[in-house]
Amino acid sequence: MSLVLPRVSEPAASEHPTAPLLRIRDLEVQYRTAHGRVDAVRGVSFDVEPGKVTAVVGESGSGKTTVAQSVIGLLASNGRIGRGSIVLNERRGGPTELVGLPERRWRDLRGRCIGLIPQDPGNSLNPVGTIGASIAESLRIHGWRDRRRIRARVLELLEQVGIDDPARRARQYPHEFSGGMRQRVLIAAAIANDPELIIADEPTSALDVTVQRTVLDLLDRLRQETGTGVLFITHDLAVAAERAESVVVMRGGEVQESGPSGRVLTKPGSEYTRQLIADAPAFGGIADRERIVVSEPAPDSETETGLAPGTVPRRAPGTVPGGDPGDRGAALVEVRGLRQEFHTGRSSSPFIAVDDVSFAVRRGATHALVGESGSGKTTTGRAVAGFARPTAGSVRVGGTEVTQLRGRSLREFRRSTQLVYQNPYGSLDPRQTIGRVLAEPLRNFGIGARGEHGERVAHALDLVALPREFAQRRPRELSGGQRQRVAIARALIVEPELVVLDEAVSALDVTVQAQILRLLASLQRELALTYVFISHDLAVVRQIADTVSVLQRGRQVEHGAAEQVFSAPQHPYTRQLLEAIPGRAPTWMI
Repeated sequence: MSLVLPRVSEPAASEHPTAPLLRIRDLEVQYRTAHGRVDAVRGVSFDVEPGKVTAVVGESGSGKTTVAQSVIGLLASNGRIGRGSIVLNERRGGPTELVGLPERRWRDLRGRCIGLIPQDPGNSLNPVGTIGASIAESLRIHGWRDRRRIRARVLELLEQVGIDDPARRARQYPHEFSGGMRQRVLIAAAIANDPELIIADEPTSALDVTVQRTVLDLLDRLRQETGTGVLFITHDLAVAAERAESVVVMRGGEVQESGPSGRVLTKPGSEYTRQLIADAPAFGGIADRERIVVSEPAPDSETETGLAPGTVPRRAPGTVPGGDPGDRGAALVEVRGLRQEFHTGRSSSPFIAVDDVSFAVRRGATHALVGESGSGKTTTGRAVAGFARPTAGSVRVGGTEVTQLRGRSLREFRRSTQLVYQNPYGSLDPRQTIGRVLAEPLRNFGIGARGEHGERVAHALDLVALPREFAQRRPRELSGGQRQRVAIARALIVEPELVVLDEAVSALDVTVQAQILRLLASLQRELALTYVFISHDLAVVRQIADTVSVLQRGRQVEHGAAEQVFSAPQHPYTRQLLEAIPGRAPTWMI
């Protein structure tokens, strides 16, 4: 599949300003930790031009977010800029050196000159404030006083970022929004004051492809109309290729390669850049199904999961716990007529989140639930995992009617069925070490002797390609992608039969995402695991899914074999989703 390059043509040389909007030179950033000083960024230099997008890409822990935090003066309390220069060319104030700027000056610049779209919508919105109040706060900080004018601007911004019924939504609270909708609210707040520089730190990682396209189109319009420059932090190379004029590739705190996106992403000079491109699903990479089907391991050898023989009960491919070879074709999960209603208290009519959804998942297979934010994917997944009792319908797992389980039987069911949550920030106890987080399910279910837990935890870290010494760290010391790997390890440590993965790879950079997808395929073959895979990333879904349900506003509009749905979609909504995948054209359009 050919690479899709930025849509905006390069301006003539005379159109370039004499100085870039943002100029970073020789930036070095260190963190003080309990284990000593960590050099997070070393000698980083690049520019952001007015009206242009500069994308910074790289794996988790490469220093991307640290650079962004340095530019907006929001480094963690244990971080400091050791040396280097960050110059912002304000429209009104001229060049301003941001390194060493006093906090009073920062308060004037943030929001007005520099807007930030943070990565995590769960921790970035006031849980006791309405959505409208969260967006209005930025306006009030910078001098807006007229309440009617503020309200009109808030509603305009909500509509701009694709949130329906803005007047009603502005009165709601963050917990009433999906993750993708909360991310759109953060984008609305960031652009409220029309800043000249926007720092977008993984702004679309929680968004489905159609909303992602809407948001990126919005940022494109903003920069074209106002000359706003965008510093775009992302692990999605397809988005970088499609939207950025310049790309900076980072690894281990250093720049591996930088330059025009057309050159860097089609003729990379760095081996690391070539690996990133190979692993990106929308660029091909492991997009072919056979690339993630692992070969059968040699007898008594270590598997590529990192688990030594005997650590996890080894089963022949196609077998299941307590079953015979050949059971693989039987359905493990059967969902029939699922309906989920929610009563909000504001209306006598319930909100119907899921309406008559039905599908089956055979043992050892992967069924994907795809659709936009608010389509009912997560609600369906929680019902399958026994975390929500549906209003109507049946959910059977291994012959057990999940909707009828209570008390001890429900607790036992949750050992065999695990849920990996979408948000790694909210699902890990910040007070516990990673080792205790991973050992907690072992203690809860009485698995193994307490003296064996340390080794089981170490193997679980191997499983998700994290260093064993991470067992002594706390969640705040890990990047977002590293935290998500911990969440996956916690689910797998109890050796479940069914795993419901709710956007489990959306926070991962492409290299780690590729590793996790290969890992999931390996574990599925080795242990006959069954997956319900919830995702807004259709490029990833095509790699891993055997069957797919496409959900729209709670209803299942298309269902079938993954290859059939992707190559010959029957429903207009499915075609719309496929058209929105960045960096590639759907096969049915070719």
